[in-house]
Amino acid sequence: MKYFMASTDDIETNTDFAKKNGASFPILSDPKGLTAEIYGIKSILGFAKRRTIYINPEGKIAKIDADVGVLSAGADMVVNLESLGVKKIN
Repeated sequence: MKYFMASTDDIETNTDFAKKNGASFPILSDPKGLTAEIYGIKSILGFAKRRTIYINPEGKIAKIDADVGVLSAGADMVVNLESLGVKKIN
């Protein structure tokens, strides 16, 4: 399983965010919002809407979670991955 965060912020802002929050995963910068636009999650103001997109091993979107809570995102991902049949590694 691989995961990353994508943001419409610039690299410097994302680097500061990662350091401040102790992020242990890659954060991709999409300051022009091109990726957000392709996935249909670019807001009118140019920012990416908060979404979790699950992509299966074949590269197809398996699920888009549009109800992402800042405080529950991790637990929500576990539930969604289980519902998609991803096995837990202990």
